Amino acid sequence: MRDHARVVIIGGGMMGCGLLYHLAEEGWTDSILIEKGELTSGSTWHAAGQCPSFIADYSMAMIHHYGNTLYPTLEEKTGQYVSWHGCGGIRFATNEAELDWFKHVEGVSKMIGFRMQIIGPDEIRKINPFVDTTGVIAGAWTLDDGHVDPAGCCNALAKGARDMGAEIYRNNRVLDINHMPNGEWQVVTEQGTVTCEHVVNAAGCYARKVAQMAGVDVPITNMKHHYIVTDPIQEFLDRDEEMVVMRDPYPSSYYRQEQKAGLIGIYETENAAEAWAERGGHPEWESENELFTEELDRIMPWIERVMERMPIFANAGIKRIVNGAIPHTPDANPLLGPAGGLKNYWMCNGSSIGIAQGAGCGKYLAQWIVHGEAEINMAGLDPRRFGPYANEIHVRERSFEDYTHMYALHLPGEERPAGRGARKSSLYDILKEKGALYAPTFGWERPKYFSPDGREEEITFKHNNAFNAVAAECKGVMEAAGICDLSGFAKYDVTGGDAESFLERIVANKVPKREGGIGLCHFLNDHGRIEGECTITRLDDDRFYLLSGASAEIRDFDWLTQHVGDSEDVNVSNITDDYGNLVLVGPKARDILQQLTDTDLSNDKFKWLTGREITVADIDVRALRVNYVGELGWELHAPMEDLPALYEAIDEVGRPMGLVDFGTYAVNAMRLEKAYKGYAAEMTNEITMIEADMERFCRFDKEDFLGKAATLQRKQDGVSQQLVYCELEIGDCDARGGEAVMAGDQNIGVTTSGGFGHRTGKSLVFAYVKPEFVAPGTTFDVLVLGQARKATVLAEPVYDAGNSRLRG
Repeated sequence: MRDHARVVIIGGGMMGCGLLYHLAEEGWTDSILIEKGELTSGSTWHAAGQCPSFIADYSMAMIHHYGNTLYPTLEEKTGQYVSWHGCGGIRFATNEAELDWFKHVEGVSKMIGFRMQIIGPDEIRKINPFVDTTGVIAGAWTLDDGHVDPAGCCNALAKGARDMGAEIYRNNRVLDINHMPNGEWQVVTEQGTVTCEHVVNAAGCYARKVAQMAGVDVPITNMKHHYIVTDPIQEFLDRDEEMVVMRDPYPSSYYRQEQKAGLIGIYETENAAEAWAERGGHPEWESENELFTEELDRIMPWIERVMERMPIFANAGIKRIVNGAIPHTPDANPLLGPAGGLKNYWMCNGSSIGIAQGAGCGKYLAQWIVHGEAEINMAGLDPRRFGPYANEIHVRERSFEDYTHMYALHLPGEERPAGRGARKSSLYDILKEKGALYAPTFGWERPKYFSPDGREEEITFKHNNAFNAVAAECKGVMEAAGICDLSGFAKYDVTGGDAESFLERIVANKVPKREGGIGLCHFLNDHGRIEGECTITRLDDDRFYLLSGASAEIRDFDWLTQHVGDSEDVNVSNITDDYGNLVLVGPKARDILQQLTDTDLSNDKFKWLTGREITVADIDVRALRVNYVGELGWELHAPMEDLPALYEAIDEVGRPMGLVDFGTYAVNAMRLEKAYKGYAAEMTNEITMIEADMERFCRFDKEDFLGKAATLQRKQDGVSQQLVYCELEIGDCDARGGEAVMAGDQNIGVTTSGGFGHRTGKSLVFAYVKPEFVAPGTTFDVLVLGQARKATVLAEPVYDAGNSRLRG
């Protein structure tokens, strides 16, 4: 075995081979793959090989679609047997909410290019004459998907990679992974040691074992998934046409034709703990080609439901039962990207449908490794979307839930119970008593709104009982004042003699020069793409306070710490858990706060975009005159243990003056009215500050900053898409992001986020569109739940465009 390589991939299943193939295609042929057994010997060999197109998440839909376009050509490209069956698929809707979801996914299909039709029960039976459609109101017919032979497809990717110059070493167990002082990695194996620049954990069900060798963990739980293959079925023997793959929430199953037999895959909706692959959550490191003993009694209720749907299966004998381990993550998405806290240690694992996703995951991760960015938004795939709160118990509970909900629609506002309460501010119980309904973000429980009647939120795509409650919160903020617990913000202290020059180098905007100055700043990569957003408050000559989004805590900490030069005097501390944050906003915010502090809060003494360390109600607070809702107000960052006392003091003074509690739903509504953009929605790794209409936050008069040259080049070259802010024709629901933007029958873009602005009574949306559609007053359609709604491009925010309220 070689002793040096640019990239070492550990794991020879679909994910590892998919990455090796695409690294080689990108020109990185100095890459090797190490597999402890034979290729495919983990989960790949026993997979059912499904390749669905139907998926609502834009990035994941791109991943699936890529595989479904590559696999039909792979056999010809490599000469290796793949056995692509492009039979298409149908997913059932059994209620109106699922039908609404189908309409949303139909819009996604128009953007990405896979063929999809929503069809009724009669049409379903024409396509599959053997299925009973009792209780089915519609089907999502995706014509471009199908299934493959898993081992054949994986070996084809492996052969293609070898043909391009990459190397594979089989039957070679990894024993240890060491990070060298020079930044390289040393991978110790049974056949020798290889030193590399990048190491990739593509170990599938064994990913936790391989991660632990490097001192980290992965949020994966392995579940035992059954599928059965029947004896040949006469009806299949009698016809040449292959049956489509059926996906059905009633039996929580997929079922299809396998040669001339039937195949049924079960995701039990109960007793998930019994489906857990025990022994610490992974098969033994020493095992290969492992299957578990079948447990027919456990899955029989769901099999019986499949028989109701497909009576022709009922009398067929069982030829084969497969019960194998498949990894699940807490949110169903794979883990693609850097491991938190480590440089050039990458994750390529956690896929529960790895055959469908292997090629696309490999393509976009290869782009990230080679170029530092991918063509799609990777935020929802980045392993650092989970933090230390995602311990083994949390991950197990959430993964169980994911497994049992494989065919259950996750509706907006539906907060599932597993793994809740991982992170709470010290105000959690106080606000819960006042009617706060919570939703988790990066483990943090954050109030989404306050229920005036104690009812839980109605779960629907349409306006629900939260609508009027949020409207009242926004009205209270606008007319008097509101208070919100946003303690989940990621918080960092950046200190040291070189702190200022360090920050100037890694952000596009100028770092505040005056003590107390606040600036909105962005992290850009070498190509000018947006990697993060933060506010920087200068507390002293060598002391800065940085805030970023809750979900970016680990990612932004990595960005900061990994860009500190060896000779720079810079210290970065993550103080997220140490400080809580109360947002006090509204025209009476100053009057309320002034009663609790000796600090002069007047405009002359405490200007907008200023931060100071002050005392409020005898509590030391970092008070920042900035907010995300567009009103006069302050963010009050206090030690977490002092947050209840601070809240109670403000509440006591403010309640007689009209103070209201508000949550994140109201925050989103109000930030849309101010046309404030959001990271991971409007600002992603796919685009630069030019496309995002954020050029005003790039100070090109600085000597240099990371991404400056590339951003200037993009400005000179022009863009193929541009962010626009629009008013949407009012309906009984709003855009949420991911909807198709249409000019007639032409897809011209995609929405990124939207909602209803209660202070102005307007439905609002951000979207990326082609440059010819960006002029104010331009109109086009947005497909919201399948309905074309007129959108009009706006020139300025619909609320307080001149910022007079912020400056008040």
